[in-house]
Amino acid sequence: MTQDAPTRTEIVNFGCRLNAYEAEVMRDHARAGGLDNAIVINTCAVTAEAVRQARQAIRKARRERPGAQIVVTGCAVQIDPDSFAAMPEVDRVIGNAEKTEAATFRRGFNEPRVQVADIMGVRQTARHMIDGFTGRARAFVEVQNGCDHRCTFCIIPFGRGPSRSAAAGDVVRQIRHLVDNGTREVVLTGVDLTSWGGDLPGAPRLGNLVRRILRLVPELGRLRLSSIDSIEADPELVAAIAEEERLMPHLHLSLQHGHDLILKRMKRRHTREDAIRFCQEIRRLRPEVAFGADLMAGFPTETEDMHAANLSLIEACGLAYAHVFPFSPRAGTPAARMPQLDGGLVKDRAAALRATGRKALARHLAGQVGRRITLLAESAGDGHADDYAPVRLTAPVAPGTVVAARVTGHDRVGLIADPAFRAAA
Repeated sequence: MTQDAPTRTEIVNFGCRLNAYEAEVMRDHARAGGLDNAIVINTCAVTAEAVRQARQAIRKARRERPGAQIVVTGCAVQIDPDSFAAMPEVDRVIGNAEKTEAATFRRGFNEPRVQVADIMGVRQTARHMIDGFTGRARAFVEVQNGCDHRCTFCIIPFGRGPSRSAAAGDVVRQIRHLVDNGTREVVLTGVDLTSWGGDLPGAPRLGNLVRRILRLVPELGRLRLSSIDSIEADPELVAAIAEEERLMPHLHLSLQHGHDLILKRMKRRHTREDAIRFCQEIRRLRPEVAFGADLMAGFPTETEDMHAANLSLIEACGLAYAHVFPFSPRAGTPAARMPQLDGGLVKDRAAALRATGRKALARHLAGQVGRRITLLAESAGDGHADDYAPVRLTAPVAPGTVVAARVTGHDRVGLIADPAFRAAA
């Protein structure tokens, strides 16, 4: 939970990096609108657990600040506004489109109490210019929103609407503005990032945007991509990963599963072999790359053999980071109507995936010991390496700087490193 003085408007953020970007947009609007004594809770809907946590946060906010105005927004609210409006703790309910509009905040959160438009009618991304992320040298930039795919387990398209892209010129202007305000690293975010450009004139691809950013904002030291769909990676993006040193060697992939039949039932657009081939090719082009991936445990109809294939994908793709989700049936999705597995079995399979992921991470970290790395220092004592490994420094450095360090060890979660000098590049 973060707090802004003097207005005492707090933004409580859940979920993805896109939500993090939009939280900064709301923070700016709240400041400009003079919103006082409010708590804005930005929800996530990717799992039932995420929704439960949001409701818990709402009740906690009311207990801790009984006089504050409680405002809820985000994907869970967009999908099911009535249930949040029915909570006695909630004063105002706003949708995903409304939360990035300055006019919403200029009204001071007066009537109407519930303001949630049909997200499927939204055809543009937010164009608000933010100055940076409070207390951070890294900033997220929304370049895409929404999704036109319909994976059978996913409720998010109904919270985010159709796929829509920010114009390249707007993206470049936002990044240049951030860099001018001290941002050292930018992360491009979206719901379906690799679909960027499909709705723009000429249908440019994500690789074109990456090249343009790096060419037109030479002062930007580090560029990252948030989660991508590997099957949609265009040739220019692959070339940029191979050739652009300022594009960080870390890719988080939306893989979801390691068995072809489950991938088909999920309505994914790749096969197991596609995923393995992509990782092998990128590693050939850029050997220092580290891969992360979303993996789901206990999808309906998953057998023991299918679960074993899911486990083995971590090694087959050489993943360093596994982001594991236990399957969570979301009302209104096709997967919720499929034959479900026992909840305890789903939990056990998720635990097995996480354990395998922890071993893979430990191997990756061990392979870095003795190497010289660069990292963005997010505080005096820690940061993230180029491959996004967490780093704990043995000597303090200036927060917000890019430093070089020698890796002296690891603690199975992140690296331990000795700074070689204080301000590289």
